[in-house]
Amino acid sequence: MAVQRLPERIDLVRYRVFEGGLLSLLLVDSSPGSPNVVSPRRSRERDAAVGSAPLAPVAPSPAGAGLVPECLRDLYAELDDALTAWGEVEVAPLWHYIAYRRLVNVASVIFRPKHEAILVYLRVDPDTVALEEGFTWDMRGVGHLGTGDLEVRLVSAADLEKAAPLIRRAFEAA
Repeated sequence: MAVQRLPERIDLVRYRVFEGGLLSLLLVDSSPGSPNVVSPRRSRERDAAVGSAPLAPVAPSPAGAGLVPECLRDLYAELDDALTAWGEVEVAPLWHYIAYRRLVNVASVIFRPKHEAILVYLRVDPDTVALEEGFTWDMRGVGHLGTGDLEVRLVSAADLEKAAPLIRRAFEAA
């Protein structure tokens, strides 16, 4: 009798077939063969011990973007809607930020709960934007996430409305 072994790693891959027989593969998730389960209670106790900001799940996120600070939940929900309205967009929650991708990162989102702000890094040429102090910054050469050249600081729905044309430009260029 042969013994079957479970795979040491399970990979979830998204693929897309392009004209001319080109195939694009994107690793979405990779996990060990046997899942490691952490209880929600233990996670909350660890967060309380570290003294982090209270976290709450985002309800409408299509890809389960994870947890965001309570004070930024509503603004992030609106931002998520704006960033995912551009067709096929992969939302990838990473360790320090949430990436919005097509074939490459188009936008990256970072939370700043102490300042009640969300920072969005977009692939937009800062030379084509009228930079506004306190709202947009040229991030070329800073090496921040390597995702975008333009940082946009959002603290309200009005800021998100003002950023909408920049978001559109980033996705149109992708």
